[in-house]
Amino acid sequence: MLGSSLGGNGADLITSTTGPQPADFADVRATNLAVVLRFVREHAPCSRADIAASTGLNKATVSSLVADLIDRRLVRETGLTENRVGRPATMLVLDGSPYAAIGVEINVDFVSAVAVDLAGERLLTWRRSFSAGDSVNQGVAAVGAIVRRVVNRMAKEERQILGLAVAVPGLVDVQGTVRLAPNLGWRDADIGGDLAKALRDPGFPIQVDNDANLAALAEQRFGAHAGAADLVYLTGEVGVGAGIILDGRLRRGGLGYSGEIGHVQLDPDGPACHCGRRGCLEAMAGIGAVLRKDPSPAEIQVEIEESLRLARAGDPGTLATLESAGRSLGRGVSILANLLNPEVVVLGGYYVPLAPWLLPAVEEELRDRVVAAEGGGCQVVASTLGHDAAALGGAARILDSVDSGRLPGGLARIP
Repeated sequence: MLGSSLGGNGADLITSTTGPQPADFADVRATNLAVVLRFVREHAPCSRADIAASTGLNKATVSSLVADLIDRRLVRETGLTENRVGRPATMLVLDGSPYAAIGVEINVDFVSAVAVDLAGERLLTWRRSFSAGDSVNQGVAAVGAIVRRVVNRMAKEERQILGLAVAVPGLVDVQGTVRLAPNLGWRDADIGGDLAKALRDPGFPIQVDNDANLAALAEQRFGAHAGAADLVYLTGEVGVGAGIILDGRLRRGGLGYSGEIGHVQLDPDGPACHCGRRGCLEAMAGIGAVLRKDPSPAEIQVEIEESLRLARAGDPGTLATLESAGRSLGRGVSILANLLNPEVVVLGGYYVPLAPWLLPAVEEELRDRVVAAEGGGCQVVASTLGHDAAALGGAARILDSVDSGRLPGGLARIP
């Protein structure tokens, strides 16, 4: 049950029945601004009275908070509604037209960038080639070049940058340091710090996270199963990783290294894995296993297209390989289903075009190996977000920061 303290200056604090905790006035107001902004995002169009009734904040406080959000151009009024008892109410919707959140993904053969507005509408999507053999400095330079272009485009549209989040395929600790990205050949890299220097301290926050984590955030906010409280995203790139959302929150683990499902051993006598072990999920159900070779990054797309052509033509060898990879992938998904009981497991990356041939075997393994009936209610689906899911998730993480009370300040530009 929620309650609130009294006051008309925005200092009401939404609390539990255990009572309010000591808090700085500015912190309380920032928290309540975030409460109102989230409500408008989820329920727009809505009125000030709707906000007060649903959040427990009193009407005077809501009016003060809404005025602040309107001044910041985060919320705007959009006319009256008469479909209610009493006087017509002025309705509120998200504004956010002066703002942009940026997400970037670094992968073995490309760097992609996505910018969205406060409502999550895409403003642009760009991609450029990248070589996994490049050094960290070259990687930072590549990311810096594409971010500079995005920021300059947004500046021309008079948009303030809310922040940047960078997705990396590897172990990223809770401070954002890339401890190990084996497919990029990087170790102990301060990508965020180096990128801030490359961009000459741009004036907006820079965050770094694992690609699967950010892709999971994208699915939760923008995907076909948006709003799912318990969701797992499986990358289908050169590596196989899991982004895990439980009870509505991304779970990174104690040091930030959760989700390395690709290195769960399925068969101790199985094929060699890049990690040095044998029979890992990645070695048995990753893209290398699907293609029956270890292609260079430049070859992957061509090889995937050839596999699709052969599968559509009913080639027995290709169909057998896809079924085998699907069964191994299903064993990995079954482990997730037994441990975490997610509502949905989303297959991303190169798994998406191959899903019609992978999913039947995955679902059969799920039925056979999950202890709970009907696979514990777990669905396995292909992502609808494309190869830009991790970059889109980076932008989603910035929007999450705004929703949590990190409201925008002055305009950030890069010289």
